[in-house]
Amino acid sequence: MDIPSRRIEQPGTGSPERIQWVECGGRPFSLTLPAGEPLLEAVRSGFAAEGFGSGVVKLDGLKLSPFAYVMPALSKTPEHAAFYSETFRPEGGARIELGAMTFGERDGAPFFHAHALWTEGDGKRSGGHILPDETTVAETITLQAVGLDGAIYTAEPDGETNFKLFGPKPAAPSKAAQEGRFFALRVKPNVDFCGVLEAFGAEHGIREAVIHGGVGSTIGARFVDGGVVENFATEVAITEGRIVAGAGGLEATIDVALVDYSGALASGRLKRGDNPVLMTFELVLEAR
Repeated sequence: MDIPSRRIEQPGTGSPERIQWVECGGRPFSLTLPAGEPLLEAVRSGFAAEGFGSGVVKLDGLKLSPFAYVMPALSKTPEHAAFYSETFRPEGGARIELGAMTFGERDGAPFFHAHALWTEGDGKRSGGHILPDETTVAETITLQAVGLDGAIYTAEPDGETNFKLFGPKPAAPSKAAQEGRFFALRVKPNVDFCGVLEAFGAEHGIREAVIHGGVGSTIGARFVDGGVVENFATEVAITEGRIVAGAGGLEATIDVALVDYSGALASGRLKRGDNPVLMTFELVLEAR
């Protein structure tokens, strides 16, 4: 696994393991979100109807109004390596172009972590971190989701970053129908994102995998087409990803969309070996 050339010192000390993971059951399903429902409740009830309490969702095409979000920002104190901006509430809401959500629980209640790029009511393109408590589904839509059986994403205090972050935990199996072999993952800071997933796949006998969901941050970005994001604080959503066998072993091909702390948007395929994680990255691997 390549050692990233960029590193951000976190305020705390983390464990040597750079991936938190749970192997579990799971199943893709169609998640219908009704117009007029708060986004968090619509997601919760849709997952519950399928027998799931946690999983991931692809948000492309979702229209939201009212809508509230924050962007990445520089930290004003040494307690965090980066932080969040003020809250934005655009008039007319927004329609998601590309986005991903992790659904689970925080403080014993349903919660989600979602990053996306979108077009706002006045035509402005922007992106960031969707706030669960202030966002409503504006138009009924059916989205692609994956429910997890035997694992749940739970937000807990993280001593390395000083944030409360989602990570997978074992959970009691449900009666939901399962398909295939799934891994719920959280990747920790300062390891190359593609490289750590390739190593994980090799260690667990995965010959090929599809990535579902994908919400996190990288230290800037380097794309295979030569594109560069220099600003270190980003919020990233995976738009498509796979791990496949290559000439030298497993190779991750991961397409992302992101916003940096200046508000600049970028998208592309991540360059292997040169995209370290900033704070966290959640995703689900479906082994094929």
